[in-house]
Amino acid sequence: MANYVYSSSPHIKSPRTTRRIMIDVCIALLPACIAGCILMGTANAAYPTLGLLAFTHLAICCITSVAAEWIYLLCCKKPFKQIIAEFDFTSLVTGMLIGMNLYPTSKWYVGIFASIFAVIVVKMLFGGTGKNIVNPAIAGRIFAFIAFGAAFGGAMGYATPAGEIKQFSSPISHGSVTAGATPLQVLLGGATEATSTLTNLDLFLGTGVAGCIGETCKLALIAGGIYLVVRGVLNFRWPLVYILSTGLVSVLIAWIDGCYNANGKFVSALLGTKFVDAWEVFLPSILSGGLMLGAIFMATDYVTTPNTKLGNYIYFAFLGILTAVLRKAIKGEAVSFAILLGNILVPLFDMYIRRKPFGYVKPERKRVKKAAQEATAAKEGE
Repeated sequence: MANYVYSSSPHIKSPRTTRRIMIDVCIALLPACIAGCILMGTANAAYPTLGLLAFTHLAICCITSVAAEWIYLLCCKKPFKQIIAEFDFTSLVTGMLIGMNLYPTSKWYVGIFASIFAVIVVKMLFGGTGKNIVNPAIAGRIFAFIAFGAAFGGAMGYATPAGEIKQFSSPISHGSVTAGATPLQVLLGGATEATSTLTNLDLFLGTGVAGCIGETCKLALIAGGIYLVVRGVLNFRWPLVYILSTGLVSVLIAWIDGCYNANGKFVSALLGTKFVDAWEVFLPSILSGGLMLGAIFMATDYVTTPNTKLGNYIYFAFLGILTAVLRKAIKGEAVSFAILLGNILVPLFDMYIRRKPFGYVKPERKRVKKAAQEATAAKEGE
């Protein structure tokens, strides 16, 4: 017996490790990172350094995230060689996602503090990889948004250092978004001094789109998602459920809103015509903002999603509904807040929606059993 090695489950041998999965995620994120830097640099000819600023933010966040994890482990007296040998790239993924959620004009220190908060507070203090209760990148993004306000950047952050607001132009439709407003704010009516003539193709390719670094080119995000699906890292159903749920609920909200007249009275006669008109917001709602980035790369985190197939269907549909409702309520992006709330509720999904054990047989109901006993007793009495 001395030759046997005892260990806890799981006892499954597979070449797929956390490091291999995280490397695949890094590769999948690269197209969106590169596209974001290029598009930011070409969107405003008068201020081409936006692309360089975007690259700088990505580099700062990646370096800070990895350094924060290593310094924390060194403080825990873990040998440096062991830290290097066991490095699983999770902190690098966190840094890339935080950088992609920043604006090119965000202050340089915002990414540093957001990365430190995400890695140290949200991940390492809870036990490290696989122990976090919420997605670290989501928490870091919300922390930066709440803590730094204007320094975080946003719709009005696309100004030159001299303070002059420039215009983003699209080479495809020759449309533009003025005053630095994001297409989502224009769609939701949250930008008071902005106009948009961007087409759905502009939104898909990211040409002329003002927004966060990683959310501009939807084509690059989808390409990264397809890579993860091919590699077996991502189940295509979950981001698809999230995105479709957001689009359909957005259409439903637009349909209901369209049936109210100027006096705030609901007009049932408008239901037919407004239903057709409401579908015009479907594509803009799923192609605007950070929905694609959040649905493909952040909401699908293994640690912060339910354990069952049914639980995941309900969970991602819930995220879609919540995103659409919050967008309408705040007239802006709400993907991060929806995912954070969903992460917090995941333990409840796992508590009430459980996987059936192998060989499970549903127990007979008491009343059925009692009726059978009574019938048997009646026969014996005869």
